[in-house]
Amino acid sequence: MNVLLRNPRRTVEISGPRTVSALLDELGLSREAHLVIRNGTLVPGDDRLDDGDTVEIRPVISGGMQ
Repeated sequence: MNVLLRNPRRTVEISGPRTVSALLDELGLSREAHLVIRNGTLVPGDDRLDDGDTVEIRPVISGGMQ
């Protein structure tokens, strides 16, 4: 699967199916601090990702008005 990471922006190729949680663990990223988007749709941690998927991982950004 093709994985686009943000902050810093880079692309990595990962082979083999795995869950969202397993992918984040492999990349050393926290599930609570990252959103995973497969083919344009936000996916939960227990969803399975396959070789043909395009995945984007974005850091969660929070903020508000003061």
